[in-house]
Amino acid sequence: MKYNFFFLLILLLPFGGLAAQNLQLHFDPRHTLYGDNVSSRNYMTATFEMFKPDKWGSTFMFVDFDFNIENGIGLAYAEIARDFKIGDFPLMPHIEYNGGLGIGFSIPNAYLAGASYNFQLGNFFMSTYVAYKLNAFAKTSHDVQWTVTWNANFCNDKLSLGGFMDVWTENKQTPLPDSNGKKIVFMSEPQFWYNITPQLAVGTEIELTYNFVNSFMESKFYAIPTLAAKWNF
Repeated sequence: MKYNFFFLLILLLPFGGLAAQNLQLHFDPRHTLYGDNVSSRNYMTATFEMFKPDKWGSTFMFVDFDFNIENGIGLAYAEIARDFKIGDFPLMPHIEYNGGLGIGFSIPNAYLAGASYNFQLGNFFMSTYVAYKLNAFAKTSHDVQWTVTWNANFCNDKLSLGGFMDVWTENKQTPLPDSNGKKIVFMSEPQFWYNITPQLAVGTEIELTYNFVNSFMESKFYAIPTLAAKWNF
């Protein structure tokens, strides 16, 4: 549910006044698929995304709200990223912040700085960046992250494919049996949308993760599809 509009930098930068926002609603069946080890219930997630290019670069942000407790929102998570243009130079400095809050806990802040690059591969508009990542754990974790995003439209814009892939390192956390050293985390969220109108779409997002869901447990791969609707503003 993040970076879905990052690819628009290529398309929209010449029109610096344009911006894009959408609101998504996802039904997440992770309890049905994996039981209490992953989640005590199925739940809804609401996501707001915003992408805004300007003559100096572009800004992207999103906020997720998980309705995973009986009385409402149990988790809020946000990311905001900025790319900076340097004339016609193809690489752009990239900075980013990630963090969130849950009931009785917080998601440690992460700060990233690196370089991004946009390109086209067939029908797909692509963006990638590599960044140094500081994870603000109890013991600070100095890491690296590689991200790729993509988007394409087919069938006269009735079908849209988008998504991202993240690979990063971070310190192992207790109470893992071997809590020393680093681990590699993988996360990808491909999305498939049928565009009923230019504003309204229905589809799915598939959360693919390794070493991410319930990361205090043993390493494991999860695939969690959602049923979703999206409104483009």
